[in-house]
Amino acid sequence: MRFTYAEAMTDPAHYLPLARAAEAAGYDGFLVPDSICYPAASDATYPYTPDGDRTFIEDKPFLEPFSVIPAMGAVTERIRFVVSVLKLTVRHPVLVAKQAASTAVLTGNRLTLGIGTSPWPEDYEVCDVPFERRGKRADESIAVMRGLLTGDWFEHHGEIYDVPLIKQCPVPTQPMPILVGGHAEPALRRAALVGDGWIHGGGDPEELPRLIDRLHELRAQAGRTSDPFEIHVISMDAYSPEGIRRLEEAGVTDAIVGFRWAYQRGPDLEPLQDKIDNLNHYAETVIAATR
Repeated sequence: MRFTYAEAMTDPAHYLPLARAAEAAGYDGFLVPDSICYPAASDATYPYTPDGDRTFIEDKPFLEPFSVIPAMGAVTERIRFVVSVLKLTVRHPVLVAKQAASTAVLTGNRLTLGIGTSPWPEDYEVCDVPFERRGKRADESIAVMRGLLTGDWFEHHGEIYDVPLIKQCPVPTQPMPILVGGHAEPALRRAALVGDGWIHGGGDPEELPRLIDRLHELRAQAGRTSDPFEIHVISMDAYSPEGIRRLEEAGVTDAIVGFRWAYQRGPDLEPLQDKIDNLNHYAETVIAATR
């Protein structure tokens, strides 16, 4: 089992010292969220809160992942950075490939790119991208990115994107894991068929076993059970050694842990030292006990 520390929507000045502290404590990953903007009006519901309320995000600081990760990478040596999840389908995949490749190069191949489709139509509207066919857009985006991340000449002529023969430089010296986020059947199928893994978004804890079982079913149907595959989850089982063993038995590879309720309204007032103390306590009581 690998352990990923999650801290989001906090004081931007906290990220670098928290990355250093998480690495020193023995965490394997640091979770980095993504958000484009906060619309003044929206009828959409947020899929990962109990009541679908999204107002907790207003005025919360979201640093752009491809900006903050190189900064954290510069003050660490080992810990990897997991984007959870990039709103891929409101961005052009050629640009994302360039940003991701640059970030991976600057961090020494320590980027794991979680991708998804934004649940907010307003994200698409403000970026002048159609909300319709976002699933197909995601599929083609992944294909374009994988092609360009090889560093070889690549072209793509699809229903959504038409990319002439191009190549990009530099690219990572190791394959970059692309994880697919989302709980709906199309997202699970996309993860099983073309992803290097799946990343859980939280929500109803009783749904998690079904989601993992479905991933295993879809991978078996695709003949991919022998391929490497990461499963990153948010679960209360991650907070005890016994729970970690249960997650491992279910096929989970990465436990995502955080130590405050990020969905509260208003600013995060928890002091930096309290955050460091909390991540250290978990490392001493759970990580150390499972290794």
